[in-house]
Amino acid sequence: MDKKRILVVDDEVGFTTLVKLNLERTGRFDVRVENAGSRALDAAREFKPDLIVLDVVMPDKDGGEVLAELQREPSLRNVFVLFLTATLSIKGVEEHDGNIRGMPVLAKPVEPKKLIKRIEELLNH
Repeated sequence: MDKKRILVVDDEVGFTTLVKLNLERTGRFDVRVENAGSRALDAAREFKPDLIVLDVVMPDKDGGEVLAELQREPSLRNVFVLFLTATLSIKGVEEHDGNIRGMPVLAKPVEPKKLIKRIEELLNH
């Protein structure tokens, strides 16, 4: 079985390190981390991920801007994007039907098992 490629974009270095470790521990994912929204597009072009875990609020470029860039790229427009945000509570996510800008979203902090489960659901959709 080929490992799925996951790009994690979040400005919190500790968070991305933790996500990377938890995803790689499963043996099912190859993970790359990018801690600046402004470098997410180049990282995605180079890494060619199957799914991008994308923080909504980042200081240099927010997740919505990154998503718009990805959707303008023919080779990246169909990559699954899973938003993560601390600006919405779990209740807030439920009120948005689990989506922001048409993409699935999870509230931070997120339990590693829940994140892995959601990634697998999206990739096996």
